[in-house]
Amino acid sequence: MPQSPIEYLFGLEQFGIKFGLENIRTLVAALDHPDRAYRVVHIAGTNGKGSVTAMVDAAVRAAGYRTGRYTSPHLMDLAERFVIDGVPIDAQRLSRSAAHLRDVVSTLRDAGRLPGPPTFFEATTAMAMTLFREAGVDIATFEVGLGGRLDATNVLAPQVTAITSIAHDHMQYLGTTLPEIAKEKAGIIKPGIPVVVGALTPEAFAVVSGVARENAAPMHVAQAESLLADEGPERGRGHRIRLRTMRRDYGAISLALAGAHQVDNALVSVHVLESLEAAGVSISAESVRHGLETVRWPGRLDRRRLADGREVLLDAAHNPEGAQALAAYMSSEIAEALPLVFGAMKDKDVTEMLRTLAPCARVLVFTRADTPRAAEPADLANVAHEVGVTVPVVVEPDLAVALEAAWRIAPRIAVAGSIFLLGDVMRHLRLS
Repeated sequence: MPQSPIEYLFGLEQFGIKFGLENIRTLVAALDHPDRAYRVVHIAGTNGKGSVTAMVDAAVRAAGYRTGRYTSPHLMDLAERFVIDGVPIDAQRLSRSAAHLRDVVSTLRDAGRLPGPPTFFEATTAMAMTLFREAGVDIATFEVGLGGRLDATNVLAPQVTAITSIAHDHMQYLGTTLPEIAKEKAGIIKPGIPVVVGALTPEAFAVVSGVARENAAPMHVAQAESLLADEGPERGRGHRIRLRTMRRDYGAISLALAGAHQVDNALVSVHVLESLEAAGVSISAESVRHGLETVRWPGRLDRRRLADGREVLLDAAHNPEGAQALAAYMSSEIAEALPLVFGAMKDKDVTEMLRTLAPCARVLVFTRADTPRAAEPADLANVAHEVGVTVPVVVEPDLAVALEAAWRIAPRIAVAGSIFLLGDVMRHLRLS
């Protein structure tokens, strides 16, 4: 049976991660530069870049523009990566786009212009650019996949860039020190194009500001350029803040996304939107508020109640910084310690993640996502014992059984450690 376009696309995953812009430049040129058909916002960061991408997209849409949003990875369905006017593309359009991409790749390879197949991420990035042109979007917000300098998205010519945070993650690709990682992420900074930065450590900030100076790129430090009053979390929502910048007074904003860390992400988003407005995109204060107050970003401090009354808190928390954000939320906003169902990828710093999360857990239930990249639950349990975890530990590779084991202990549980794990859980529980 012939391979379907979507099967072809997922088949490219075998080529793994490849840094470099040669393939994507060739693809984009062969597609007649679809990225030039709309204005672009380009967002990098260790954590927070997806949330900022979603916030910016929601606010620009509220201002009346047709928008495209490209993020990765997806939780449950590939279409989640390609969002137009707030709605993932339909299966038929996705299949057509993958088929067209496959034909273009075949032509390029036959002509000797492409030395080998593109990676999965190179292919989806090229597809996003084309899908957004076909949809006639006005503004597209692209999230960096990994790093920045050599990420496939870095062929874009943005109106504004942003770097949300810099922490230790993907060190086998980006470097082992914060300055090395910062250098890679700062690679998205373009000559003369404004860059907005979130809360960075002094050593990371020094690198990013140096790259900005070299490129004569105006740098906006979100925290330093904001007058903020954080009134704390609201029941069932995020924090309520009062915000004023040098451009305008936004008054009170009730953030839709939960967690104290989303306050920093909101500041970055606001300054990205103000930079867009300075570039000629009309975005009112009301549109900004509406975007921040209505945005949805599933799987990030995402509390769900099932039909039978049981509850689950879903959060990716896939690196130490993400684990710190989850632990802060659980400590400050949840009265009792929850059973924590945990699974992570083999390449993650599980030691630091468990050191952070274990004190907030009533019991640790180790399981795995349905991917070869997932760490074995028994190995996770060994790490927990090595770091001196004192709460009970359960090893259950079967995800459905792991969830039930946690719910037998308490009617409310948490699931964390991997976006892939969250996707499996949401599919199993039939959550959208």
